[in-house]
Amino acid sequence: MQRERLLNAAAAVFAEQGYAKATAEAISREAGMSKATFYEHFTNKEDAILALFDESAEQLVRRMAQATGQVAAAPEAQIRAGGRAFLQALAEDPQRAQTLLVEIIGAGPRAVERRDAMLERFASLVEAENAAAHHKHGTPRFRSPHDAFAIVGATVELCSRQLRLGEPEDLMELEPVIERLALGLLETSR
Repeated sequence: MQRERLLNAAAAVFAEQGYAKATAEAISREAGMSKATFYEHFTNKEDAILALFDESAEQLVRRMAQATGQVAAAPEAQIRAGGRAFLQALAEDPQRAQTLLVEIIGAGPRAVERRDAMLERFASLVEAENAAAHHKHGTPRFRSPHDAFAIVGATVELCSRQLRLGEPEDLMELEPVIERLALGLLETSR
């Protein structure tokens, strides 16, 4: 309970002040807790952002997997469902989205490694869905494993840009762009 309150407070502080200006004191104050309580859960603000990042990324993976598991196996349906779930999750919690996609970059080498691992994991999910659809239904495969990473990378960058512009309410407007990108890569594989 305390940890979750601190993580929610960290998301708010990182989104409002940016990682560089955020402090354990500001996070504690936002959570309505003492700095001592903060330090019972985290060594420093880097530990807090990494914990927030890990939790947020895991929730996002689960949400995307759930969404793609509920639709027909056609690759177009999978792409739409996964992209929509990703965008909806970000739009519903723009503070966590800001941490997950923007602030994490300035949090040091460990954070960048975590971000890179998340991108690889998302790309692996896209590639696995594509491989499964090909195996079960004979649908086209991506020509290269880089295709899946290109979709993920472009999606993350488009969303990051929207967040940096201070327009998280417009994230869902990216859905057709992401869909065209993904379906275009799939179409060139035919």
